[in-house]
Amino acid sequence: MSVTAEALDPWCLREGEARRLLRGHPWQRFVAMGDSIAEGLGDPSPGYPDQPWCDRIAHELSLARPGLAYRNLGVRDTPAAEVARSQLPPALEFRPDLALVACGGYDLLGFSYDAEVVEARVREIVAALSHAGAQVITAGPFDRSRAPGVPAAYGRRLGERLRDFGCRLAVIAAEFGTLHVELTSHPASSQADLYSGDTRHGTMRGHAIAAAEAIRRLGAHLDAMGREPAP
Repeated sequence: MSVTAEALDPWCLREGEARRLLRGHPWQRFVAMGDSIAEGLGDPSPGYPDQPWCDRIAHELSLARPGLAYRNLGVRDTPAAEVARSQLPPALEFRPDLALVACGGYDLLGFSYDAEVVEARVREIVAALSHAGAQVITAGPFDRSRAPGVPAAYGRRLGERLRDFGCRLAVIAAEFGTLHVELTSHPASSQADLYSGDTRHGTMRGHAIAAAEAIRRLGAHLDAMGREPAP
């Protein structure tokens, strides 16, 4: 970890923070599923390891609980309906007790985007995982409408879609008790180095920040569940 970049980034994890937040966690089988956000695409960032956010989360979970099983089913350019069709069955077969769902972002880019249809598919995925006993993590993507080079008119439309999608994810989270990570309104969303050159994906700095927010959300959940105090 670079002393001059990630270690000094105000939005990234501090030394020992993940270990403290995930201390004593119960999860043994972690699956990630979705589109390119789950797969982990993104440009390198100087001073940040080339490690996507789901892999970072899995790494920190495994440090806190050696032997953790991890599988990432994410595939780029995959709409939510296809995630439900092709990734949900193997995810359930994996028998996860922790599942991260990051889909819908690819749908947002299309001209024929139907918010209600995408919401229904995400709800289907979350419901199936929750009913199978998994603790589910959902995440609203960073506000890519603010990435450098995004045309103003397209950016306004995309921003509206992203904010609406985030609200819909929050409703699903409340319905099923998922751990929702709100990245769309994150203060770093306005910073240019959060976005890759294609404007569709985060840089490794973006992945580091997303992982930090997810791990902090997991830590808050463990505290709320009455975790034993540290000795």
